[in-house]
Amino acid sequence: MPRLLWSLACWLLLPLARSSRNLKPNIVFIMVDDLGYNDVGYHRSHIRTPEIDRLSKEGVRLENYYVQPICTPTRSVFMSGRYQIHTGLQHGVIGPTQAMALPLGSPTLADKLSQAGYATYAVGKWHLGFYKRKFLPTRRGFDRFYGFYTGAGDYFRHNRCLKGGCGVDLHDDTKDTFANVFNESGTYSTHLYTQKAIDLIQAHNVDKPFFLYLAYQAVHGPLQVPHNYKQEYLHIPDPNRRTFAAMTSALDQGIGKLVQALKHKGVWNNTVLVLSTDNGADPSNGGSNWPYRGRKGEWFEGGVKGVGFVSSPLLDKQRYANKALIHVADWFPTFIRLANANMSDTHDVAGVDQWDVISKNAQSKKIMILHGIDPLTKSVAPAGKYSSIFDARMSAALRIGDYKLITGPCAEGKCKRRINKPNKFMISRNQYRRKSKYRGKRRHKRKQRPLNKHVKHMKNTIAGPARLVQLYNIRRDPLEKHDLSRRQPNIVRKMLEKLQEFYVTSVSPCYPKNEKVAPVQKAWGPWREGKDHHQYCPMRKSLLANTRAS
Repeated sequence: MPRLLWSLACWLLLPLARSSRNLKPNIVFIMVDDLGYNDVGYHRSHIRTPEIDRLSKEGVRLENYYVQPICTPTRSVFMSGRYQIHTGLQHGVIGPTQAMALPLGSPTLADKLSQAGYATYAVGKWHLGFYKRKFLPTRRGFDRFYGFYTGAGDYFRHNRCLKGGCGVDLHDDTKDTFANVFNESGTYSTHLYTQKAIDLIQAHNVDKPFFLYLAYQAVHGPLQVPHNYKQEYLHIPDPNRRTFAAMTSALDQGIGKLVQALKHKGVWNNTVLVLSTDNGADPSNGGSNWPYRGRKGEWFEGGVKGVGFVSSPLLDKQRYANKALIHVADWFPTFIRLANANMSDTHDVAGVDQWDVISKNAQSKKIMILHGIDPLTKSVAPAGKYSSIFDARMSAALRIGDYKLITGPCAEGKCKRRINKPNKFMISRNQYRRKSKYRGKRRHKRKQRPLNKHVKHMKNTIAGPARLVQLYNIRRDPLEKHDLSRRQPNIVRKMLEKLQEFYVTSVSPCYPKNEKVAPVQKAWGPWREGKDHHQYCPMRKSLLANTRAS
């Protein structure tokens, strides 16, 4: 009888023990490369993404979510919680032979979650610097890293060819070991990174919460995908769009497998999953940002308005579209709050905790986003009438409330005056079937008519005469058709004053020349040792002291 009572007591207390053990949720963050607003099914794209559509529908779709216009800045903001003007990464991306990296003066998100008791895993793309070992993922807070250091590479061979030669860029690192991987040639990277993420989940000890940062290579160029994924998109005549769509479907399938692994492990009910793009799509590479103006690398909405959603049983309110202003920098304090961690030793954190905004649809406290200030990208035009407030020749963009201000070359008109067309290269499957019997025969090429009936009205949607400053009301004019800078000079002045306030707090851009670097033992990796003298990347004195101490 005593043994029976003891067994009964243990059985009754087991759920309580499990709940107390897993108070901290697991966090899975999926970063997709170059995914455009019109590249997911739930934004009425012709690309099929059933897993993404289902997960976002069951969770919260972030329909006013912003990222940086290009790769390295977005990843640095996510990992540090800081605007890139405070890390020296405000110009371009980190080249594979540039001696630059996310600086050590402030802890990464992985550092903080590791301090809070999390196991931390990174799979896929790093692109935050690797010229020294101290900048590698497993020296920046991650317990395990499997992926590539640079910004791009072959999807099957996992190599990168530069002036110094060709080398493998695939690595399996721990805190103490750094191994190059040569035996995965022929395995498609989307499949490979999905499986490695699943392996880490399956091997994880559930007594400890985990943070998984899965940064897919897809759908960044080069456009490569196993042939079988193209079969569904043979009705798309344009080869780039057809391959891009197939790559997105392969990515979607991988995300579905990852979620199934979380459920099979029994940890899904205590997991918060977030998906985010790193910037807008590149239309020349097959992506689409319809209906927004602009593309990857530009301040217009097509470059910075991101695809994002949160899916989790832990959400208080689910199955709705959130319209609150949210920025990629906000994940840092949001995840810190979820992990019951603290913000000690962090510097210049730009984000705000958005968990209640997402989970409960509470009102957001965020009204401002600094899209960026890049003093190395500058117009050669005269400074203009606002020069006493801010040098509007610099490439910069700021969002305050409903208004967005753009200065520099893009405002001047150096960015091509393009609009994204809906499903630009799409014809229906029935059209394809009717025309399939003519394939291989020479026929007169006819220009494809866009399917969307509103396209004929788009001829006059681009703003008028170019100038150094442009102002848009994003709520009323999300397609950025009407420049208000001449009608609203007071708003322009106030926003330029705010840009100047940010600029005086910024550090000098870190963008050194490419060095002569060659693969070591047929693989890319760190090529420098010893101390830095900060000749390339000067920082504020307060952060310089922290960097030297670390």
